[in-house]
Amino acid sequence: MYCPMAYDEDLANRIREALADEQGVTEKRMFGGLAFLIGGHMAVAASGQGGLMVRCDPDATEVHLDNGAERMVMRGREMNGWLRVYTEEIDPWVRVGASYARSLPPKA
Repeated sequence: MYCPMAYDEDLANRIREALADEQGVTEKRMFGGLAFLIGGHMAVAASGQGGLMVRCDPDATEVHLDNGAERMVMRGREMNGWLRVYTEEIDPWVRVGASYARSLPPKA
């Protein structure tokens, strides 16, 4: 029986490359995709719906929307601090997610 991949494996590999110098990165299947966590906090994910899911400072959401991101919609609600991004240039977005995850206290 054939089971399609839930996320873009090439995109996941590109995220791994972008996070190669980052300390404390773990991977976890979440939201139908593959999430990359720093200090236990999700930074970025290869979304099962395509593109990137990026975590950011909720107060900076509007700025990121002006730069090409879309606000994530979860259970019918638009969420500040969660972005969906469709672009080939992922490095700046991976940095946004990593920076925000690093700013949070590590989870025990």
